[in-house]
Amino acid sequence: MASVFITGSSDGLGLLAAQQLLEQGHRVTLHARNAARAADARRAAARAAAVVTGDVTTIDAMRAVAEQVNSLGRFDAVIHNVGIGYGAPRRIETADGLSQLFAVNVLAPYLLTALIYPRPARLVYLSSGLHRRGNPDLSDPQWRARRWDGAQAYSDSKLLDVLLAFGVARRWPEVLSNALEPGWVPTKMGGPSAPDDLALGAATQVWLAIGADPQARVTGKYFYHQAPRELHPAARRADLQDALLDYCAGLSGTALA
Repeated sequence: MASVFITGSSDGLGLLAAQQLLEQGHRVTLHARNAARAADARRAAARAAAVVTGDVTTIDAMRAVAEQVNSLGRFDAVIHNVGIGYGAPRRIETADGLSQLFAVNVLAPYLLTALIYPRPARLVYLSSGLHRRGNPDLSDPQWRARRWDGAQAYSDSKLLDVLLAFGVARRWPEVLSNALEPGWVPTKMGGPSAPDDLALGAATQVWLAIGADPQARVTGKYFYHQAPRELHPAARRADLQDALLDYCAGLSGTALA
């Protein structure tokens, strides 16, 4: 039995991955934005071991989530599923002065990776096929100088998630760190007409978190439906991976050990 923590798991892909893990007999800890969402998650996944809460739009809340997770003991895997989409018509700024989309989609996975201890044996980061449209340039990741483009900001964040996964794989060779795209699936973000298989999108997260076959026991890879997938060529650049890790360390005040 594996112990798995899933961020952003009160609904959508995160909840479905939790349900699949629970059906297989694993110990799952959920994450919800607030108490009301935590109650929803409890009803949907009654066998979950725990639910931690925290709105990870702020650095303080990210730290609080990590503290709650650490109080529960060691986890075998963490699935970084939390994320927001590209629908915002304007740039939303957090209490820390950051783009909300960047804070949730990029900084939260980074800081939780840095703070959750002991290190899990496996880390899984949710990206998107739109990452191939992303721009890895870190000269204005908070969209302060540029005119807001929600679709581009989202694509950028999903490329940065792949850079994060691969950078962690390089720095922590003892940890299996991988990224995936679930496909265009019918979640709240994807919409009801999305054509991809929702169950397969969640199954790939589960497979990378607990899978015993050699194809799942790799690191620094990118997948779609449990198969390797073409990715943005910039994702393999060690200099960009390090630049992102250093940038997030500067924002959060916490370096990746």
